[in-house]
Amino acid sequence: MAFVIAVAQRKGGAGKSTIAANLAAAYAEAGQRVALLDIDPQRSLARWDELRGRARKARPLHFEAPSGWRVPGILDRLKREADIVLLDTAPHDDTDARVAVRSADLVLVPLQPSAADLWSMDATLDLAKKEGRPVMLVLNRAPASGRLLDQVRAAIAERGLPLASATIGNRTAFAQAFMAGLGAVEAAPKGVAAEEIRALAAALRGA
Repeated sequence: MAFVIAVAQRKGGAGKSTIAANLAAAYAEAGQRVALLDIDPQRSLARWDELRGRARKARPLHFEAPSGWRVPGILDRLKREADIVLLDTAPHDDTDARVAVRSADLVLVPLQPSAADLWSMDATLDLAKKEGRPVMLVLNRAPASGRLLDQVRAAIAERGLPLASATIGNRTAFAQAFMAGLGAVEAAPKGVAAEEIRALAAALRGA
């Protein structure tokens, strides 16, 4: 059975789609059978997948963009066929988002080091708690250091929330790769961005 990761965050702009795409590419690089599902109505990953079809460096992975009544059936099938299933969820608490969280082995909650991201993640944490699903927070677009970053980490620790050991930096390499339909591990495999996403992928499998 596949390991299912739902990337979820109520606040828009937290980087859900970019992280989901980059994790998919990282797991594919590691030889895993990867399925990536875009159930966010914005369909950012659907456009990414279109570009990916023309990218020479892209490794094989399975992509679908289901919605509504089709989501549970597709998830059940992919759990049997893949090693890793990644879900890019909607930024609001609709039926598809609840189904995704309910099906996940782990709910990954990306947040930028900001008060707005800290406050908005509570709705996602509440949904995961209702569905009995474990969560992991990951800092995204984080500076190398700074007072705000320290404050956000302290706030997370004070609440006893699990924070991934890997941090995703504020790097243009992620945006550049995404614009080409690639992950950072494909566009610049020896770069720092690639190292960061590989570290996150490994940390999630060990969660």
